[in-house]
Amino acid sequence: MKNTLITLSLALTSLAAYGQKEQDVQSIKDMCGCYEVDFQYVETFAPSAKYEFHDRYVANALEWVGLIEESPDKLSLQHILVMMDTMALKHWRQDWHFENQDLYTFQGDELWNFETLSNDGVQGQWTQKVYQVDDAPRYEGNATWIHADGKHYWESTVDAPLPRREYTKRDDYNVLQRTNRHEITDEGHLHEQDNAKIRRHNAKDRVLVHEKGMNMYKKVDDSRCQAAADWWQENQAFWADVRTAWNEVFTQQQDFKFATKVGDRRLYEMLFPLNKELMADGSYDSEAGLSRIRETIASYITSPADTEVAAGK
Repeated sequence: MKNTLITLSLALTSLAAYGQKEQDVQSIKDMCGCYEVDFQYVETFAPSAKYEFHDRYVANALEWVGLIEESPDKLSLQHILVMMDTMALKHWRQDWHFENQDLYTFQGDELWNFETLSNDGVQGQWTQKVYQVDDAPRYEGNATWIHADGKHYWESTVDAPLPRREYTKRDDYNVLQRTNRHEITDEGHLHEQDNAKIRRHNAKDRVLVHEKGMNMYKKVDDSRCQAAADWWQENQAFWADVRTAWNEVFTQQQDFKFATKVGDRRLYEMLFPLNKELMADGSYDSEAGLSRIRETIASYITSPADTEVAAGK
């Protein structure tokens, strides 16, 4: 009788875990589609009374979010902006990994450290790995999806480089500590943020100011994002090779530094023209393309030790 109860308990636990994961997957897929997006950020509180608050940031966009890869333990969502109804521009990407143990964490000053999480520590959790427009890392965080009281959300706190809206305008901080909350709503989904802008020096942090972010995704008819879906269909092979080249860097499981500029050009300023060049005749040679992509990305990657030697440390 005792063994029967134990077996039944394990079966019910397994069934509950399966049901939880199915809800998780559905919530992630619910973020796909065509959206009108409102981006709003405002600085709220500063520890120092001398801090001068920056202006509120407000923008809007039409954005397609497509499921570009799916396996039992991974879903990859690509964001693409739509401009003037007919133009498309590659935006950021988010990959969701179930019970993932491999994590790259941002330390500040473009340094990324590899960490291995314990198996027990990631049970039932999903890692959201977010990438820049050039598929360089942006931030990675772990948490459990919550499905309760009619709400479906996921929340984690991680360190990240400066966001795109500020990295060309500010140098007074070098780490954005982000609390990201993704919640599925009746109209689409909400990406809510509670951030801290931090100056990190010699492993010591000084918070300049806190920030509230509200990115509201309102779902609209898919036909409005057809230009983005078409663009992705034509260019996805090139960007699949970009992901391959980056994955080769990540699978080395070594700390690295990512240069923001090489020869006064950012990585996306190299990859976007390369995409057009290699697709100029309407076809794409993956073997030749991957070689060029690897070479380009490698020029932006150095080991921390190499950086210290070059600096004379």
